[in-house]
Amino acid sequence: MKITTWNVNSLTARLQHVLDWLAANPVDVLCLQELKMTDDKFPLDVLKAAGYEAAAFGQKTYNGVAILSRTPVRDVVKNIVGFEDEHSRVIAATVDSPLGPIRVMNGYFVNGQELGSEKFAYKMRWLAGLQAYVRAEMAAHPQLVLLGDFNITPADEDSFDPDGLRETIHHSTAEREQFRQLLALGLTDSFRMFDQPPKSFSWWDYRMLGYQKNRGLRIDHILVSDPLKPQVKGCTIDRVPRKWEKPSDHAPVTVELGAP
Repeated sequence: MKITTWNVNSLTARLQHVLDWLAANPVDVLCLQELKMTDDKFPLDVLKAAGYEAAAFGQKTYNGVAILSRTPVRDVVKNIVGFEDEHSRVIAATVDSPLGPIRVMNGYFVNGQELGSEKFAYKMRWLAGLQAYVRAEMAAHPQLVLLGDFNITPADEDSFDPDGLRETIHHSTAEREQFRQLLALGLTDSFRMFDQPPKSFSWWDYRMLGYQKNRGLRIDHILVSDPLKPQVKGCTIDRVPRKWEKPSDHAPVTVELGAP
């Protein structure tokens, strides 16, 4: 079974990219972030024709998340239970698989803008609320995957300039501690379960030849719960769509699960 996360930075602008990528990479589940559209604009029929059921949680102009699946999407919950938020950032659902039911939690994590700002304070509150929600979901759904655009580099190796960017947004001690606390719930960063090429990133700035110079960050993650960990066969970043015309600034990240 293959599960992918991809921040498409506007599904309106990147729908054909999604369809082309799925045709070449028919994964079982695709989680999208930054839809930047309301639910009534979400292309359910187009995706169904491509073989995918979908649940979406949209918002005009900003944010928005969706779960696409080759099997029915069940028990959908939108946003963080117990945390009041006006933004469409989290969607959770159960999908069936040969490994049994898997709870998929897809998040577009708060950016935070800069340390000391109100947006950063919101990010810290949001992450604390998420942690409590994930703990509850894991108790109810042992086979769980938490994935999405985390807007956090977990370690120095996840940044093109860890020294120059130290204690700036995405690189702060506070953000990395929140990431570690998520792992401490019983989750594992599937990408780091395997030897990976150095300077493996999932996001590159559109400016200053960011992609061409590989000035990137690894901020798109797939965390798996302990019961799923023995079934993780690989985790990869697909840089190909980042080379397409008018691409998203993020690349898809895919985890492969199979019988141990």
